[in-house]
Amino acid sequence: MPDRNRAVSIVMVEDDEGHARLIEKNIRRAGVSNEIVVFATGAAALEYLFDARRGSRAPCLILLDLNLPDMTGVEILTALKLNEATRLSPVIVLTTTDDKREIEKCYERGANVYITKPLNYDNFANAIRQLGLFLSVIQVPDLD
Repeated sequence: MPDRNRAVSIVMVEDDEGHARLIEKNIRRAGVSNEIVVFATGAAALEYLFDARRGSRAPCLILLDLNLPDMTGVEILTALKLNEATRLSPVIVLTTTDDKREIEKCYERGANVYITKPLNYDNFANAIRQLGLFLSVIQVPDLD
């Protein structure tokens, strides 16, 4: 039987170390204390998420950048939604890309939310704090 009291892990796929630190800092400022696991490449994130031993780990919510060095965020999103173990995991695309075709492609592939990172530091920090508030109240399916 699934443990409904397990905290949701946040898996962040972000290759920009500065953005990753800023995102985590402002999520924490919003009062979110969940585990945050950061990956700089899509391959490392998928390996972690597809690990057959994940059954004992907490359910995940995925923060996904689209511009990664080894593969596109759309490829990662597609792989996540095609895999039985991760298909229901919520995916929040958090990227600088504001191209309407890219946004549409992400929603077609199963993204739950698409957020464009503001270019201004203060606006970016504020947007992430708001995201943190959102993360503190959403429900994530337990896939066990």
